[in-house]
Amino acid sequence: MNTALWIAQCVLALGMLATGSLKLVIPRDKLAPRMKWAATWEPGRVKLLGVAEVTGAIGIVVPWATGIAPLLTPVAACCLLVLMGGAVKTHLDLKESPAPPAIVGALCLFVAFGRLGAS
Repeated sequence: MNTALWIAQCVLALGMLATGSLKLVIPRDKLAPRMKWAATWEPGRVKLLGVAEVTGAIGIVVPWATGIAPLLTPVAACCLLVLMGGAVKTHLDLKESPAPPAIVGALCLFVAFGRLGAS
């Protein structure tokens, strides 16, 4: 079970780091063709979402790996789950498939419950 949790944590961390970094580095106008929702958001909100995703990526791995405040790992997973809930709603509003954020949310739920039980 520990191996499966670590795999899920690493997949989540890499995915959140990648998507969050894109939102931080690429201007909103250039994101909009690939991410339809970005056209309706203010640039500051897009950057804030990027910060939340990058912070979540760090929080889902570092506390558990270092043993320093390991409770923060399931907390980070829960926070990312909330973000993914918003992403599912956004995809549904735009008549897009909610499957990608729903799958990421399921991984977050797996990590949250798995690490809460192990702490």
